[in-house]
Amino acid sequence: MLDTLAALPEFIDLAIVGAGPHALTLATHLLQKKKSMRGRFLAFDPSGTWMSQWDRQFAAFEIPHLRSPAVHQPDPDPHALRTFAAPRPDELFAPYDLPGTQLFRDFCQEMIQRWQLADCVYPAQVIRVEPCTDRGRARFCLHLANGQTMIARRVVIANGGAVRNVPEWVGQISTSYPPDRVLHSQQIDLRGSRLQGERVLIIGGGLTSGHLALGAVERGAQVLLMSRRDVYGKLFDADPGWIGPKYLKGFWAEPDLHTRWQMIQQARNGGSMTPMVLSQLRRLEREGKVMFYEQCGVSQAEWSDDSWQVHCDNSAVHECIHHQSIDRIWVATGSQLDARNHPLLQDVLAAHPLEIVNGLPVVDEYLRWQGCELFIMGGLAALRVGPAARNLSGARAASDRIVPALTKSSLALMG
Repeated sequence: MLDTLAALPEFIDLAIVGAGPHALTLATHLLQKKKSMRGRFLAFDPSGTWMSQWDRQFAAFEIPHLRSPAVHQPDPDPHALRTFAAPRPDELFAPYDLPGTQLFRDFCQEMIQRWQLADCVYPAQVIRVEPCTDRGRARFCLHLANGQTMIARRVVIANGGAVRNVPEWVGQISTSYPPDRVLHSQQIDLRGSRLQGERVLIIGGGLTSGHLALGAVERGAQVLLMSRRDVYGKLFDADPGWIGPKYLKGFWAEPDLHTRWQMIQQARNGGSMTPMVLSQLRRLEREGKVMFYEQCGVSQAEWSDDSWQVHCDNSAVHECIHHQSIDRIWVATGSQLDARNHPLLQDVLAAHPLEIVNGLPVVDEYLRWQGCELFIMGGLAALRVGPAARNLSGARAASDRIVPALTKSSLALMG
């Protein structure tokens, strides 16, 4: 971590916005390809450390292991994590050697030391990326939350940029209520939750809902799990065929980008739980600790007498939940990606308009924004990378595209 504000240079060759697994993957792949890039890039994150948000989220949801196999990790050597795990074989979970959370965290820390990356994260949030000119050359002016600015020749947006997906009915609650009684999953930390004897309604059928439900039951709560469709188990959030040529060949051959977008939706198919988490929840259902309300949504919620009254949007068929007195509601409905709403892309979009398909920008094969040296990683790059763009495997696939454009002068748009 860079300690002082004075450590911010006036100019940097490459600014990486974010310091999560995608940013870390890019940094190691970049240094492997071109050692002379050392000292020529900085990642920006308010924490000043790599992987802090990832660590916090996994700890807050008490997630025991990753959903991705050990081969998917930020080091360029696909076997590096398995080698690291050799003395700790019981921390690779069946099937497909899914790394335990602590194992993955320790591996990333070892890798950060090995690649000498600890001092490459600047402790500040980038709040604006503004295309500008400096000495007649096209550059970017980065505005930081602490009031500092700096000029970057190139920028990679690797901070996710998704906004919380909050259902409409939450904004329509007419009665005043304690703010901690309706929370989006990103606001929840199970470690500090006291739930003994409470009834918790969790909205959403994905893996986050599953982890929250298990954590709530462990703390003595009864859980009502509501999902718009049947909750189903799936080992990975997208079929492993989407990581290699099996499915991607057809995806890349598809010229119509709206069709590609449809393929991405079908491949991810909304939220799913791992078979292990779902079987734990079904066992708790038999014990009366979890109740499933499937093919069901909330039409209205009101707070009165220290509890929630919730109306189901399928009341013509059944009024399944209105009689229940609910202590708190957790909304695990994920997040939405839209380049038009991404705070760091507003100025870029104004200066360099480009086609956007259902929120996803149409970037070139190097994941570069049209007409400038800005690159994107994560879910926003899905039209090029495919349905696994936001996953760890997508971080590697994105790095494989971006690194050549950062290291070969023949691929640069400008000096």
